[in-house]
Amino acid sequence: MQERDILTAMQVFANTRRAFYRPRRRRTIRAVSRRQPSSAHKLAAAALLLVLPFCDPGMLIERPALPFGTTDELVVLVRNGPTTRFLGADGKFSGMEQDMLEIFAKDLGVRLRVIERSNFADILPALRRNIAHLAAAGLSAIDERRSGLIFGPAYLSVQKVVAYNTDEPRPRGVRDLVGKRGAVVAGSSSADQLKLERASIPDLRWDEVPVADSMTLLDQLSDGKYDFVMTDSNIVELAQNLSPNIGKAFILGGPETLAWALPSDTDPLLVNQVHDFFKRINANGSLRILLDRYYGHIERLNQADVFAFLERRTSLLPRYRDVFHEAQELTGIDWRLLAALGFQESHWDPFATSPTGVRGLMMLTSGTADRMGVSNRLDARQNIIAGARYLKILKDALPGRIDEPDRTWLALASYNVGFGHLEDARILAQRRGLNPDSWFDLRKTLPQLARSDFYTTVKRGFARGGEAVILTENIRNYFDILVRYEDPYRPLFSSLTPEARAEQ
Repeated sequence: MQERDILTAMQVFANTRRAFYRPRRRRTIRAVSRRQPSSAHKLAAAALLLVLPFCDPGMLIERPALPFGTTDELVVLVRNGPTTRFLGADGKFSGMEQDMLEIFAKDLGVRLRVIERSNFADILPALRRNIAHLAAAGLSAIDERRSGLIFGPAYLSVQKVVAYNTDEPRPRGVRDLVGKRGAVVAGSSSADQLKLERASIPDLRWDEVPVADSMTLLDQLSDGKYDFVMTDSNIVELAQNLSPNIGKAFILGGPETLAWALPSDTDPLLVNQVHDFFKRINANGSLRILLDRYYGHIERLNQADVFAFLERRTSLLPRYRDVFHEAQELTGIDWRLLAALGFQESHWDPFATSPTGVRGLMMLTSGTADRMGVSNRLDARQNIIAGARYLKILKDALPGRIDEPDRTWLALASYNVGFGHLEDARILAQRRGLNPDSWFDLRKTLPQLARSDFYTTVKRGFARGGEAVILTENIRNYFDILVRYEDPYRPLFSSLTPEARAEQ
């Protein structure tokens, strides 16, 4: 290719980009559309096709968001991760930040449009260029970031933690990290903290990795690629439920708060709306419920529990995976939730039997087995299918106003304690001015069914409601692990209802 041709192609490409933004009269567009593309245009198009695959979507041509209030949308910079925004088992986006954004946009009466960044370090520079109205990405509101930004109210307090692989000796302080392989997310406050530490310990070294979230680095820590990873405490606590050989070595720096960030020239109206929003969800308990939804269950399992679960996931679960898939087809309940329930009940032992006479992999009572048409509770397939159908019956029996995920958590609790006792706990919640449709509130009243000053005031009397809380919280953890390691099941007749699939 001649140098002259290359320069011509580059010039055409530049002109094409300018033309893309410039308003043009309709007759000019018609005239261009009749013109045959020149060889230079073809060359420019080919060059563009070569460039596009290497560009981060949304960064090739980036324009500032229109001022808030001039359109019907709220534009937000986000990142993918278990503490921010992720694709849930139901195929919808979930996460602490995602849920808050959806509530905020609904309150404002606008459409939510998110711009997801694959590199954490790109988020704040993009926000300073007004690419979005705000950023909701698990951002620490530290002084070093306040140039050109406004931070909203804090919604969670965290600390910077040095995590290590428990297969190796635990580092006791920063000097123990010298000579070790470390990693942090590029652009994070953890990276800033390590730079401060290096001022007094020059030999301290680490990698700054351009990723969206430190969960990837913690996975690599578990696999032995790194000796330490520094990140926020809430992320380490989640990772410990997924990789039991991750431990907390020590804390560096003081407490930090997570908050939304806005450009410094943001309309004061939007700034005030953000402040009013957090004031409101603090006052009405919505923030507390969200924090419980994503963090309330993560400290239930100990290291031995996670080890046992991961070992049986590879040694036992494959024997029953197809049956759990079949159970999902019949009920519409995610097979991984059913498998988590089965593990909590019996550790996937088809011959399990309790002192009270419940039996099988899903631990069915004789009454439930008869109701579900089970002829042999020790037959794994019969037991799993019956347990799944029974859980669906319990979910369907709850009032239609109860939304997910509370609907599932309440059904799981009633699987253990019985639907009648669950209703008693809901009555106790009403008496205390709590929400009887909220798992967050029923966790408080279920244990009261074992106290005489409470169970004597309800219809069904005594129950070990505290056990139902522990069971449900454990299942939430096991389900989280399976969602991370096991693929969802897509039934052949996925467009049919569970009832229609049962008739196939």
